[in-house]
Amino acid sequence: MTAEMVTGALVSTILQRTIDTLASRFAHIFRARKNHKKQLSQLKMKLLAIDVVAFDAEQRQFTDPHVRNWLLRAKDAVFDAEDLLDEIDYELSKSQEEAESQSATKKVWNSLKSSAVNFFENEIESMMEQVIEDLENLANESNILGLEKGAGVGVGSVSGSKLAHTSLPNESVIYGRDDDKEFVLNWLTSDTHNNLSILSIVGMGGMGKTSLAQHVFNDPRLDEANFDAKVWVSVPQEFDVLKVSRAILDTITGSTDHRIQQEVIQKRLKEELMGKKFLLVLDDVWNERPSKWEDVQKPLVFGGKGSRILVTTRSEKVAVTMRSEKRLLQVLEKDYCWDLFAKHAFENGNPQPDSDFIEIGKKIVEKCNGLPLALKTMGSLLYNKSSLSEWKSIMKSEIWDFSENESDILPALRLSYFHLPSHLKKCFAFCALFPKGSWFEEKWLIRLWMAENILENPLQKKSPKEVGEEYCNDLLSWSFFQQSRNEEKKSFIMHDLLNDLAKYVCEDICIRLGVDEPKGIPKTTRHCSFSDSSFDGFGSSIDTQKLHTFTPRDRNWGWDCKMSIDDLFSRFKLIRVLSLYNCRSLTEVPKSVGNLKHLRSLDLSHTAIEKLPDSISLLYKLQILQLNYCRKLKELPPCLHQLHNLRSLELVDIGVKNVVAYLGKLNNVQVLVSSFDVEKSKEINFQQLGELDLHGRLTIDNLQNIENPSYALEVDLKNKPHLVELRLEWNFIGSSSVDSEKAEDVIENLRPSKYLKELSIRNYIGKQFPDWLLHNSLPNLVSLDLVGCKSCQRLPPLGLLQFLKHLSIAGLDGIVSIGADFHGNNSSSFKSLQTLYFSQMRQWEKWDCQAVTGAFPCLQDFSIKYCPKLKGHLPKFVVLEYLKVIHCEQLEALIVSAVRVEELSICSHRESISDDCVSLRIFPLDFFPTTLRTLELIGFPNLQMISQNHVHNHLSHLQIKECPKFESLPANMHMLLPSLSKLVIEECPRLESFSEGGLPLNLESIKLNNCFRVVGSLKRVLRDSPSLRSLTVRKVEAECFPDEGLLPLSLTQLVIIDCQNLKKLNYKGLLELSSLRSLILWICPNLQCLPEEGLPKSILNLKISNCPLLEQRCNKEGGEDWEKISDIPDEEMWSDSVPMKKGIEE
Repeated sequence: MTAEMVTGALVSTILQRTIDTLASRFAHIFRARKNHKKQLSQLKMKLLAIDVVAFDAEQRQFTDPHVRNWLLRAKDAVFDAEDLLDEIDYELSKSQEEAESQSATKKVWNSLKSSAVNFFENEIESMMEQVIEDLENLANESNILGLEKGAGVGVGSVSGSKLAHTSLPNESVIYGRDDDKEFVLNWLTSDTHNNLSILSIVGMGGMGKTSLAQHVFNDPRLDEANFDAKVWVSVPQEFDVLKVSRAILDTITGSTDHRIQQEVIQKRLKEELMGKKFLLVLDDVWNERPSKWEDVQKPLVFGGKGSRILVTTRSEKVAVTMRSEKRLLQVLEKDYCWDLFAKHAFENGNPQPDSDFIEIGKKIVEKCNGLPLALKTMGSLLYNKSSLSEWKSIMKSEIWDFSENESDILPALRLSYFHLPSHLKKCFAFCALFPKGSWFEEKWLIRLWMAENILENPLQKKSPKEVGEEYCNDLLSWSFFQQSRNEEKKSFIMHDLLNDLAKYVCEDICIRLGVDEPKGIPKTTRHCSFSDSSFDGFGSSIDTQKLHTFTPRDRNWGWDCKMSIDDLFSRFKLIRVLSLYNCRSLTEVPKSVGNLKHLRSLDLSHTAIEKLPDSISLLYKLQILQLNYCRKLKELPPCLHQLHNLRSLELVDIGVKNVVAYLGKLNNVQVLVSSFDVEKSKEINFQQLGELDLHGRLTIDNLQNIENPSYALEVDLKNKPHLVELRLEWNFIGSSSVDSEKAEDVIENLRPSKYLKELSIRNYIGKQFPDWLLHNSLPNLVSLDLVGCKSCQRLPPLGLLQFLKHLSIAGLDGIVSIGADFHGNNSSSFKSLQTLYFSQMRQWEKWDCQAVTGAFPCLQDFSIKYCPKLKGHLPKFVVLEYLKVIHCEQLEALIVSAVRVEELSICSHRESISDDCVSLRIFPLDFFPTTLRTLELIGFPNLQMISQNHVHNHLSHLQIKECPKFESLPANMHMLLPSLSKLVIEECPRLESFSEGGLPLNLESIKLNNCFRVVGSLKRVLRDSPSLRSLTVRKVEAECFPDEGLLPLSLTQLVIIDCQNLKKLNYKGLLELSSLRSLILWICPNLQCLPEEGLPKSILNLKISNCPLLEQRCNKEGGEDWEKISDIPDEEMWSDSVPMKKGIEE
């Protein structure tokens, strides 16, 4: 049987080609030893003997434990065969490398041939015999088990399938869950007196709990609840209090907190949530231990009234543990089952005219028992089956009759897996390394597949990356993967039941340390992932000598290796993928790395290494080397060119200054370097960029140092199609001469390829932009930044760039007018543009845009700042959501046709503004659409009031700042601004009172800065406020604050800042605030002491900064007021105001 005839359930075509290639390469060595060549032939035939029955075993493994055991042992035997062949290939490569590096005399070559023969006879021959014997035993055992030979067509192969290379199907509709969705939405938006309420959505796996929560989380009606924060956290199955708390904190702050102390993390989380009404979704909770949940819940109870936690879980015990309400999901009703199935099984959800397909499809739908995941997966499977006979075969499959209890895998998922093409089965099973609920990047996954040699490309027409992308798209189309919505970083996730399936089919092969130990770790493990924070060792039950893969599971966290790196390396013999990504313990790479002779992928990114040992040259099989963000790395080894199999070298943001000098001899290597600094008199290094196959992004800095523009031409950027991000920078600081003509020639010669997606040009000194930008030669451009190009006098016709989504233009002082040519003289210009920013255009006077109709049909975010001479009107923006106008004194900014604006910020510079452009005394709020959510008016010297007659239901944030004549807020704002939750008024000294009728009932936060007159009116408007949680007052002139009865009883946080006259706090005014949890005192130099009676017992958080008299009295060491605050759980004092300032501003 030839390699082309075999579909490869176990044995890949790559493995078969390896055997044939090795036999050919060894032919002259084994010429007199035919038995060795015969062994290779026997190995191939024995592998094929078990491969042809593997299809039957794949199906029967779910119901017959003997067959499952046989299949797992067969996979292990195939791995042994691969490892053996890898050993032979390495020794041959080593011999050839040594021969080439020495004198190529016949005597030397014969000596090396003799060495190779001795190695084969002494070490390999017995291993070969053992592998052949094991395979033969497996073949004999397959006969006893009655395993049948597969035809190799249809089942498990690509033949007969129409793989749809599409992205994840549009899940904008959720079928059969309308009642459940309404119930959850009503629960989330209803009024409650509870500070924290919890609801658990409970249902078996595959019921659609997460999908329901996602649809609710993104429903616009949720805005009615006015949550200050909405947080989504996928909870790992191993419920770790620190990890869950940190995940919640990181999602709220938008940054990663690497601290590992649980107390510190929870303290920060409490501060972030203090008094805020939040929605927290905890997806896929398994924890049934009340103590763990109580620990996680501790900081959450400090949130504002009406906070909610929505939980999805398979277990009702979880709902009991969390003391939550619950909503039980039922299976889908019959009609909804068909709708969901048809959406995935037929083109565009429309059934084929042939009624036979519909009839069989409905019978299959019945077998799915109303489970959404089963319906979706089966629909995706049948979409790839074009013949009626294939549909019938799947409908009649015996797998439907097997109980789920026999393998804990749904029959529909077993069928879908069985019908996957063989190459996709291997790729899918490999994903068992990832924990449930975790996202994995496509780029990272493809590298793993590549290093494990499972990307099959028999005709060699595609790159491994292209093959990997094709496999990912296939798994998407089969619904085994779900794709993230993040366009910048393509990532995937698997449903928990599909994760269970991947773990089932390779249980003995892929191990997740820290997760799979309870089941015992078999000695046949080949791939190993471990949790973040630390690696303590392998334990006693894993044979590390057989490991192929060692990698951290979560690449977002740093981790420590508790054993020495040298000791770790000594445990590996057959390792192919080794990732020490973000290992804090790694400061030096030991020489023993050269012993890892099977290594194909080495990732040392984000470590503190300073150099690589020369022994790395012994890694003849190395294909991928990643050193990204190794900022302490000062040099690269000169032997990189000896790594003949190296295909990808990543050197993003490393400490080596002149990277290119080390790379001149590399051939056929994809190189990622983040930046190149052009040094004077060293243009030869610059020219060497042209010899590299550059991928990803590149910054070329100090382009003014190029003496001869022709050198830029030799960089040959136009023939680098994989370079998708480019940044070109000039730096003339301290330069005595500026040659604009030379700069124009240089940039002209740096023409990128037409595949470029992101371009930034900074501080370019030429008078015109290059022809390749003027003539629309970058059709695929998505993002463009033009910054500091002060001499350019006209803009390119950027409106013709059909895929441009982001455009930023700043510091172009030579631009006086922008006309129709900017739009490309095209009425439908900027078809895809979503964000447009203008800034620091100090000479710009005119934007002739009125004659251009139909432009900016997709623009959502528009910002224009510091354009003091610009006059006239802005264009029509039909779908604009965010508008910011700052210090554009002569622009008639309010004349904007924007029917969907959600955020509007207008800021003027009071010192430079002229009378004719600040005549604005009344801001007409009704002129703007009711979709407005945020309004900021800053620096209008003559603004006196905001007029409003119509209700603005969505306005939630109103800020008025530096308007010295402002006197009046909108009348009846308690009715006309029902959703207002945050009000900020700063430097408006004439404002004496709030509007008649009081403030909106949903108002949760007020900040008053230097509005001393209005503070006195708080009592009248706030006393009965039910929702106000936070009040910040600044520059209050009173000596005693707050007056009794001044503040609302609902207040949970009070911040008093920069009150120079304040001498004491009014105990009675504070005591009545029974809900007060947090008190912050900052820059009150004359505040002498705390009230004689102390502070209210309700206060749990006290912060004092730059209040020297009070700080002295509250000192733990002998302070007279220390006893008054000693019982407060969280008290802090600073002399330096910086830490406090950050917290206050947030």
